[in-house]
Amino acid sequence: MRGGLHAIWMSCFLAGCGTPPPSEVVRVDGSSTAYPLMEAVAEEYMRTQSGKVRVTVGVSGTGGGFKKFCRGDIDIAAASRPIAKEEAARCAAAGVAYVTLPVAYDAITVVVHPKNTWAEELSVAQLRRLWQPEAQGALLRWNQLDPAFPDRPIHLYGAGADSGTFDYFTEAVVGRPRSSRGDYTASEDDNLLVTGVAGDVGALGFFGFAYYEENAHRLKAVRIRQDADAAAVSPSRESVMQGRYRPLSRQLLLYVNTQHAQARPQIANWVHFALKQAQPLIDEVRNIPLEAAAYEHAFRRFDAALAALGATEVVAAQPTAKVGTVDVR
Repeated sequence: MRGGLHAIWMSCFLAGCGTPPPSEVVRVDGSSTAYPLMEAVAEEYMRTQSGKVRVTVGVSGTGGGFKKFCRGDIDIAAASRPIAKEEAARCAAAGVAYVTLPVAYDAITVVVHPKNTWAEELSVAQLRRLWQPEAQGALLRWNQLDPAFPDRPIHLYGAGADSGTFDYFTEAVVGRPRSSRGDYTASEDDNLLVTGVAGDVGALGFFGFAYYEENAHRLKAVRIRQDADAAAVSPSRESVMQGRYRPLSRQLLLYVNTQHAQARPQIANWVHFALKQAQPLIDEVRNIPLEAAAYEHAFRRFDAALAALGATEVVAAQPTAKVGTVDVR
């Protein structure tokens, strides 16, 4: 993953760029899965601005990002799941209007240690048995999951409770968001999960596709069967874009505070830049791109949302843009 945000600001400091005033700071926070892409976009955008605009990228998890977003503390929330009803209600109560824009696909990837030779593929039903609340303190060994598996302990690693990956995975696998056993190593830092599984032959974990791709030399991705009769499918760019990697494929989303974007042009410029540059940067950080037409549509939705608020520097477009709970045409 990139690590250049600090380097950019050190070089700017040495060159005497100065620190932009607060109005020229773009504040992004949220999903750890989306973080590598957000970091890459921030770095590239700041290079084009020659130190005139600073972009901060936090990694509070999707839930933590939405908390900050609905308080008005940040300009853009990066999310690995749609905003929940109660979160949207908090935004509405605080007067925070927003537009939702897809920016990439992701595949939640179930991984094991490379020396795990038995769990090459798992069904959704097996994952449900393993992760449901009833499994806590009860399903602790591999042969309890499948009699053909060895009699050895299972050590589980997964997203923490503030993570959108946790919400999405539990809903897709267990059937209810946030319904999960609690006796596993949980973290919003996907690199910690990677390290845990990579160092434990008996481990199984889940996190975003980009973190698997970067660490494929020390992890093994498990093929997933949606049901007993379905073929097992590996997570990949092709299987996600073809709609075959189910139910663990999803979109990564940007929630943009439209009032902030209207008042501070650098926010709108950053969003435009992100949508225009997403495809090449996604390749770099190993995410999965949307179709080209989807970025064009998101670009027009964003401009339509700002135009609906009376912004003068964007051109209104015809597609529907959802701003908070109001559809704008």
